Amino acid sequence: MMMNEPWALRFVICIDNTAYPVALERRKIYQVIPDEHAATHHLLRVIDESGEEYLYPSTYFIPVDFAPSIQEALLRAA
Repeated sequence: MMMNEPWALRFVICIDNTAYPVALERRKIYQVIPDEHAATHHLLRVIDESGEEYLYPSTYFIPVDFAPSIQEALLRAA
């Protein structure tokens, strides 16, 4: 998954946490932090279980597109 389109608020669902079982939970929604440089290396910067931003392989996630009202609710719940 390569994110070359203009950056916007994004969320992804984790589908693989093999190398990071403590930091990522499969089937959980994560917020993506824009990082075009990381994207060129097939990495995503996400806020993980520690509450901090870290880089992970983009293949560990699938993008999910929520309506703006749902995105706002997810951010408020964070």
